[in-house]
Amino acid sequence: MKTRSTMRAALLGATGLSLAAFAAPAMAQDAGDTTDPAAQEAPADDIVVTGFRASLESAVNAKKSRDQVVESVSAEDIARLPDASIAESIARLPGLTSQRISGRSSGVSIRGFAPDFSTTLLNGREQTSTGDNRAVEYDQYPSEVVNQVLVYKTAQATLIGQGLSGTVDLKTIRPLEYGKRTLAVGGRGVYTDLGKLNAGSKEYGYRVFGTYVDQFADDTIGVVLSANYLNEPYQIQEFNAWGYADAGAIAPNAGVIGGSKSYVTSTNLKRLGLQGTVQWRPVPNYTITLDGFYSDFDDPQIKRGIELPLAFGNATLTQANVEGGFVTSGTFSGVEGVIRNDSFSRKAKLYSFGMNQRWEGDDGWNAMFDLSYSKTDRSETIIETYAGTGYGANVGARDTIGFTSGSTGTVFSPTLNYSDPGLILLTDPQGWGGANLQAGYYNDRIVKDEIQQYRGEVEKEMEGFLRSVQFGLNYTRREKSLTPDEALIQLTGGLRERRIPAEYLLEPTNLSYLGLGPMVSYDPAELLAGGIYQLSPNTSLDIPAKAFRVNEDVMSAYLQANIDHEIGASVLTGNVGVQFVSTVQKSSGLVAAGGVLQPVTEGDDYIDVLPVVNLSLRFPSDFVIRVGAARQMQRARLDDMRVAIAYGYNTALDLYTGSGGNPVLRPIRSNSFDLTLEKYFGTRGYIALQGFYKDLKSFVYNLEVPFDYSAYPKPAGLRPPTDLGLLTQPINGEGGNIYGAELAATLPLGEFVGALDGFGVTGGVSYTQTEIQPTPGAPAEDIPGYSKWVANGTAYFEKWGFNLRGSVRYRSTFVGELSGFGGNRVRRRALDETIVDAQVGYDFQEGSALEGVSLFIQGQNLTDEPFVTVDPRDDRAIIDHQQFGRRFLAGATLRF
Repeated sequence: MKTRSTMRAALLGATGLSLAAFAAPAMAQDAGDTTDPAAQEAPADDIVVTGFRASLESAVNAKKSRDQVVESVSAEDIARLPDASIAESIARLPGLTSQRISGRSSGVSIRGFAPDFSTTLLNGREQTSTGDNRAVEYDQYPSEVVNQVLVYKTAQATLIGQGLSGTVDLKTIRPLEYGKRTLAVGGRGVYTDLGKLNAGSKEYGYRVFGTYVDQFADDTIGVVLSANYLNEPYQIQEFNAWGYADAGAIAPNAGVIGGSKSYVTSTNLKRLGLQGTVQWRPVPNYTITLDGFYSDFDDPQIKRGIELPLAFGNATLTQANVEGGFVTSGTFSGVEGVIRNDSFSRKAKLYSFGMNQRWEGDDGWNAMFDLSYSKTDRSETIIETYAGTGYGANVGARDTIGFTSGSTGTVFSPTLNYSDPGLILLTDPQGWGGANLQAGYYNDRIVKDEIQQYRGEVEKEMEGFLRSVQFGLNYTRREKSLTPDEALIQLTGGLRERRIPAEYLLEPTNLSYLGLGPMVSYDPAELLAGGIYQLSPNTSLDIPAKAFRVNEDVMSAYLQANIDHEIGASVLTGNVGVQFVSTVQKSSGLVAAGGVLQPVTEGDDYIDVLPVVNLSLRFPSDFVIRVGAARQMQRARLDDMRVAIAYGYNTALDLYTGSGGNPVLRPIRSNSFDLTLEKYFGTRGYIALQGFYKDLKSFVYNLEVPFDYSAYPKPAGLRPPTDLGLLTQPINGEGGNIYGAELAATLPLGEFVGALDGFGVTGGVSYTQTEIQPTPGAPAEDIPGYSKWVANGTAYFEKWGFNLRGSVRYRSTFVGELSGFGGNRVRRRALDETIVDAQVGYDFQEGSALEGVSLFIQGQNLTDEPFVTVDPRDDRAIIDHQQFGRRFLAGATLRF
């Protein structure tokens, strides 16, 4: 594991960038308010680029007047660091970080919690997700169609659908508030320095976008139309170990690599994003807003590598070199490798529509009605194929392989030529199919997600201690389902093995980074389509037990009083409120018992009362003290709520035993407290110290518990004396504590030293401690997504049209979630990582012949930081080592 000195260096580096975040926290809005405050206060010259300094100043000014603890990124911030996902930019905020999947950030962790503990809204409305659960994957949202991102770290009664760790609200532009006609078009080219790792893959890509904003009919009608298309490659060099075994007699008590499944992965992400908004204001008091968003996402991947059964297989270890209880090098003989050509295709379409009506009366009475619909359809198809020197174990030619295990994984020295199509055959070289003929595996996971939401609110403005009082009702209905379709891949004609037809052979794939040299390559999807392979459905009852359909009906009522009161020379602002949340949940699926499937539907209903208070005391000396307290909740993972279970008669225990989901699973609940001390320097800079404490009253664990099988179909044959048995499933148990502190600042250096005008720093450091026991009765341990230290910082210069930025973000070791066999979740300990990005740009100034043109070049992951996970037995026992390479981008934006 990386040393503490590495962590200190990263933290000191971020501290040197002023201990602040990539973008300063900004004013949040009520969940139903879709107005962009930056546009209200100072209309920009361009909807995409507004100036980084101006954006920071606006954010500081907005944060100063806000009662919640909120972080934000404006459209300028995102467009100036044009990432494949807005998660890259959100992850630079104080207390936030992300895990890279396929070289890019797709989810965000807030305050040490995994993405499953937060929720994401679009214009204040709950959104469906492309994953198996609730957490939104930000790959779906092009940065160009998002005008602002607000991250609520504390609760508020008027915020519907909020998460336990935080709530992310993606805002699109509102044309009437924007107030002028604008047309912006742009594009960028992308280059990945790992090159083309697989035949047919790319090293160059591109991205284009356009946005049009206008107002008509004396500014009573406003229109926004945005479009984005992305076609970008990602290349990954992966080492993966099966695990680490005991070396045996040759090296007693020493660990040695048990097997390897390493790939080069090439993906070509394609995404079309469309967004439109129409506003109509027939009278000054009344505004109706219609929104639409569409995303068509296609992420095909090809993975090629060689799977090597070593200590966990039939191979024999010799010439072992042992250092400190770990075998660092040696030789395995009798190795039967499995040549893998796998494809992974993920397609998703997301639809989101909304209608908002708002009345602001002259008599202090305001009203709002909002309805929305969100839908996601996703198909995730995995095709695994096998090839080797012969059918079954100990049949074909076997290899003698030398190996050296180090900090980047294990490098091999083979004696066989794995690129020889005369040696490598389509077959099952390890006999994994058993009695079934098998040359691969097919898995198609179909996910459908749908949300309908209806909301109404009235507000009465007042004078005196209370500024206003709000009351609202919200109804949300959600239905999510997962349907697995799995099959064995077999050679057509009942063959055990066959040569790869010459017309399907591709250029050999180079695995020299693993020491394995070239390997035979082909496209598995083409072999399936060409009739070389055929599918034989997997009839195991474990397959339908993976499926689920979950329905939730949630009715919420809220009441909030907003405070604005002078106390001497100071001012007290804030809000006090409560949410009443009634939930009815149902789960339906198939239960497997003794070879028989039976449909079952179960569920539960419950009520939560969620009080909340946010207070801010504002001193004339530009100090602000904020306190917050709230009861919060986070609903369980949707796949954990599946009703399907598989069980049978355990003769050893004389009981029914099984495993599955829990349709009566309740939310995780927390009593949460926040304290923030802030010092402002006018409206252009600040330093803030934020502390938080969450007392989790419950948590979700996987545990073997007593279970009554009396309501379930009984397996045929022998039966135990009682229907009371054991079931391994997610359950609600006791929680624990998680707490921490965040130090953040934004400092325009020219405000302190005139000669440094245009220079600035912004960044942050967060420390989080957990006392949660994910395994009941065991010591406290890290929960998924938790990093003790998170640091991020940006140094910038912006003047005379020039803009330069360097950004760094760091997170300490954490438990990451990866996709395992069949798309199942796998949790592993990831090492700390530091990501460095930089950008140089120029905006042609007013009066120039090229006025309105902005140019930039950018480098991402400039230090080529890998993603690394390790085995618990030894930090030298690398499980995953993924190298993503550096990415370089160049682009331009033209504004009219």
